[in-house]
Amino acid sequence: MNEMELIVDYPSNLAKSLQEGSIDMALLPVAAIPHIKGAHIVSDYGIASDGNVASVALFSQVPMDEIKTVYLDYQSRTSVRLAQLLLEKHWNKQVVFKPATEHYIEYINGANAGVIIGDRALKQLNNYEYIYDLATGWKQYTGLDFVFAAWVTNKEFSADFLKEFNNANAEGLQHIEEIVAANSFPYYDLHTYYTENIKYYLDSEKLKGMDQFLTMIKE
Repeated sequence: MNEMELIVDYPSNLAKSLQEGSIDMALLPVAAIPHIKGAHIVSDYGIASDGNVASVALFSQVPMDEIKTVYLDYQSRTSVRLAQLLLEKHWNKQVVFKPATEHYIEYINGANAGVIIGDRALKQLNNYEYIYDLATGWKQYTGLDFVFAAWVTNKEFSADFLKEFNNANAEGLQHIEEIVAANSFPYYDLHTYYTENIKYYLDSEKLKGMDQFLTMIKE
């Protein structure tokens, strides 16, 4: 698709850029959608899970009942809101939330836990005694799948462009084996991650889970 320029940035920054109008479309954390005027999903594909996602979790060296403070990863609004929701409603746990600084992982010890997402989370899977996967927690609490991110715009595009964009997403999923082969990542099996942990097609079950999440955080 020659009509597009790809920009890589933190999810929270992409939400801000879309809201400000400096970009036209973003793979956006779903929790940011209600805060952007005119935002709507423009593809059948996104980032979701129907259980263990591996890369979005609450990490701790002590069990849940001993956690007193939780550092919140600054990279994704959705993961932060999901963690807050699950701690309150699923794990029935009251904690002090602290905004994470750049090196906050170093402070996750004792009664201090932390939400870590993405590659950094996968790198920490063998370093902590207790890991509470947030997609698993959501599934246990609601019985629903969870959508972390979706392609969102607040502008209007032609039907032909949107069809081509959707087809490009579908085509990309046909090359997962090549992507895994081209990227060395010793911390976690990327084939497992891309083919089992992450779900891409936003079917009715995924959208139902997304709607439930957005309703709950609005309340």
